[in-house]
Amino acid sequence: MALAEAGACGRLLVWPRVVLFGDSITEFSFQENGWGAALAERLVRKCDVVNRGLSGYNTRWAKLILPRLITKSTGAESTVAITIFFGANDSALKDLNPKQHVPLEEYAANLKSMIQYLKSVDITEDRIILITPPPLQESAWEKECLAKADKLNRRNATTGEYAQACVQVARECGTDVLDLWTLMQKNQDFSSYLSDGLHLSTKGNSFLAAQLWSRLEKKLSALPSLFPYWRDVDHTNPEASLL
Repeated sequence: MALAEAGACGRLLVWPRVVLFGDSITEFSFQENGWGAALAERLVRKCDVVNRGLSGYNTRWAKLILPRLITKSTGAESTVAITIFFGANDSALKDLNPKQHVPLEEYAANLKSMIQYLKSVDITEDRIILITPPPLQESAWEKECLAKADKLNRRNATTGEYAQACVQVARECGTDVLDLWTLMQKNQDFSSYLSDGLHLSTKGNSFLAAQLWSRLEKKLSALPSLFPYWRDVDHTNPEASLL
């Protein structure tokens, strides 16, 4: 049977997907031992995990491009979960990093705008998870800044204000939230969760993956495996099993 004829015998299988939308901490999540890669491994044969991380981006830019990533006709129906993970750049100090900085009130408004947009394309609140920025280890990040002849351009206390705003938006909008800033600091020495004071280390990636899965497991564990296990395929009549 020709492939074209075989394809005509079965309907197109739309693979469910989890979309990871965020900044560099999301973009890097498919690197070795990354939290996105860990999630994809858990969900293999059940759904795709799609990385839409954009290094350096803030919510001001993110809300503009979200409608170019997800529309009713391109992926909204198949999106079973989406993470929105911004704040590490928004919370940069205005006087030292004006390009990435977004005022706190605007940050909250931008998150709400993205949630409202997703709802408008029929992605309901129960499929949306906000993630706060992680805590900032200032001494390590200052070394990174000094290496580029810059001053320390972020503060952990300021990042915490953005994290609190993110939690409040989730509460007001009825979405789930992963308060990474607070959870990581339950261990007083949180530096081991970070590779450079800002981005996640292997331990930090593992921590985030575990915390995120605890929120996704109920939503996604019931998803069926796509296509039967190979031993269950009728080898004498594979069409009966696969089409």
